[in-house]
Amino acid sequence: MTDPQLPTAPTAATTPVSVPLPLAPLRTPAPAPTPARLPATPGLAFGGDYNPEQWGKDVWDADYEAFDAARITTVTLGVFIWSLTQPAEDTFDFTVLDEIVQRAADEGRTICLATGTGALSPWIARAHPEVTRVDFEGRKHRYGQRHNACWSSPHFRRLAVGIAGKVAERYADHPAVVAWHIGNEYGGDGGACYCDLCAAEFRLWLQQCYGTLDELNEAWNTTFWSHRFGDWDEIVPPSALTEHWKGRGYTAFQGITLDYYRFTTDNAIRQYNEEKAAIRQFSDLPATTNFMGFFQPLDYHRWAPHLDFASWDNYPPRSDEPWRTALTHDLMRGLKDGAPFWLMEQTPTVTASRDVNPVRRPGIMRLWSWQAVAHGSDSVLYFQMRQSRGACEMTHGAVLDHSGRLDTRAFREVAGLGAELERAGEALRGGRTPARVALLVDWDSWWAVEMADGPNRLVKYAPTVLEWGRALWEAGAQLDVVPVTADLGGYDVVAAPLLHLVAGDLPERLAAVTARGGTVVTGYLSGRVDEDDRRFLADVPGPLADLVGVRVTETDAAEPEVGNPVAFDGDAPLEVPGRMIFELLEPHPGTEVVARYGADFYAGVPAVTRRRTPATGDAAGDGEAWYLGTQLDQPGLAHVLRRVLARHDLLGPYADVPGLELATRVAPSGGQVDLLLHHGTEAVTVALHASGTDLITGRRLLAGEELRLEPTDVVVLALS
Repeated sequence: MTDPQLPTAPTAATTPVSVPLPLAPLRTPAPAPTPARLPATPGLAFGGDYNPEQWGKDVWDADYEAFDAARITTVTLGVFIWSLTQPAEDTFDFTVLDEIVQRAADEGRTICLATGTGALSPWIARAHPEVTRVDFEGRKHRYGQRHNACWSSPHFRRLAVGIAGKVAERYADHPAVVAWHIGNEYGGDGGACYCDLCAAEFRLWLQQCYGTLDELNEAWNTTFWSHRFGDWDEIVPPSALTEHWKGRGYTAFQGITLDYYRFTTDNAIRQYNEEKAAIRQFSDLPATTNFMGFFQPLDYHRWAPHLDFASWDNYPPRSDEPWRTALTHDLMRGLKDGAPFWLMEQTPTVTASRDVNPVRRPGIMRLWSWQAVAHGSDSVLYFQMRQSRGACEMTHGAVLDHSGRLDTRAFREVAGLGAELERAGEALRGGRTPARVALLVDWDSWWAVEMADGPNRLVKYAPTVLEWGRALWEAGAQLDVVPVTADLGGYDVVAAPLLHLVAGDLPERLAAVTARGGTVVTGYLSGRVDEDDRRFLADVPGPLADLVGVRVTETDAAEPEVGNPVAFDGDAPLEVPGRMIFELLEPHPGTEVVARYGADFYAGVPAVTRRRTPATGDAAGDGEAWYLGTQLDQPGLAHVLRRVLARHDLLGPYADVPGLELATRVAPSGGQVDLLLHHGTEAVTVALHASGTDLITGRRLLAGEELRLEPTDVVVLALS
């Protein structure tokens, strides 16, 4: 829908247009996903971010010789070139970009072409000081760095739309251009700005959202602490100068802070959509912007319908957590309802943004690249193709280092991977993952649970979700990571950790999973607040109580090192620590106690329960809803989730082989490719689960034959 109250930016031709707002009024859940449109490439796109404007043309010659040797097919151009393409307000100069684009085309490369709006040019900040942000502490920033533009600034929006339109007009019909890259890594201090322009936009946003001040006051519970607003202009953004008393997670009024997160996301989406609308006047090629995985400040589920295809930049903080990267790939794939995405950036060697930047060990870059493909990526792209000579990323890894040598380990590994992708890529392009397990991720719950003033601020959303995902990954489940608004009809198992904020018809849709014989697993701190971050006036877990069949009578909390033993009964008794949160569960009649606490005044009180739902209609068996009242250590969490997966015959064939990952893609033609990736540190020998041909080596392999895998080994098995 369009918003008549918010200003619209002119197009490149300075003709005012009405640009659709990103979402319907903004307390609503994320909209349904839109079909993906992928760039047209002959195989998997291979290459990355290339910035030849930083070097002379003699370097270009050497670069393209190297790209030939590495089988580079695709380059991302113009990401940070705005100061060259528009050196002054009324001056456009495409001389350099023309040469760069044409050279790439002449060399046979496909191009993902950027609008260049990921960083301001210095003259913009000098001419229009309003464009730079005011931070959470109330400081007005001057020009510098790259994430430095306020998305509410009319001048920034006008100029960004202008250059996006000019770039699109000039290169729309260029045969080498296959996709548009808008902005770059939207964020920087979360992307939030707290200037007067943002305050005014926030008030307009709130008026559209609530309609009346009475509705807003009710939603924010403003009778507390005499906060009742009598005029829209009395509302200011929540910051260190207003409602926050100890950093971003410590707010006196959760409702206003939650809404400012939502507003910031929608403000970014609007700015993205304005550039996209300018492009659409000249080109219908697919457009994207590169996300950053589990990035807390911006809700990617709200953004996803406005992307033609999802893309993201993969820079894992650790090298020994392959499940983290696997789950983030799954999150990106879930943005477009399971369609392939693009891996837009990764490093072939080292990062440059952390205090300690270890080098990727031999074989890891190849392994992680294949992992991206295994989880749905139709590209393997790097930042950067040649190492920058100066500034903050001159030590960041690249396909070519400062010497330009082709005998470095990094280049040899990239070239070897290029040859493998050339052989195997076409069988994988466009493939989807046939998952029957869903892991729910919800930005509203993420924001709400981490600013809840109790019971334990040390409980963090993303690490919790990743631990649940780790247990599913290690069990070999083929997994989708999807929003709480997703269609759950195709899943046998739905895992929903920290489902703190519950809105809409989610309880009914979860109940439908169990009604047809499926299993839902949720737990502590779930069902606590509504869409406005107000407590339900009911027993905890609120609207989830009937589904899981428990009442939480009390909630205890402790530091992470404090454990309370949780004892599981059954054929294989198990005792593991519970930590952080200890909910005392009172089962409803018919709810089974699976595990009990072993210490403190609630020793013997249920800690884990299971409620069975009688089969209805065509259901193959009873449904189940599990509730975990405490944060179980990984062995305990794995114990629960493996029991659930085994019930549905969803344990992977290598669930008991540490570090061995199996991921499946099914091509549009119906052909299935299973990728085995060995992340372990020791060689393993396994009985192969299926027959097929390894697309990397061409070797025919038979089900049941013994297969030895060394660390970092990859098998791309086309089933037959």
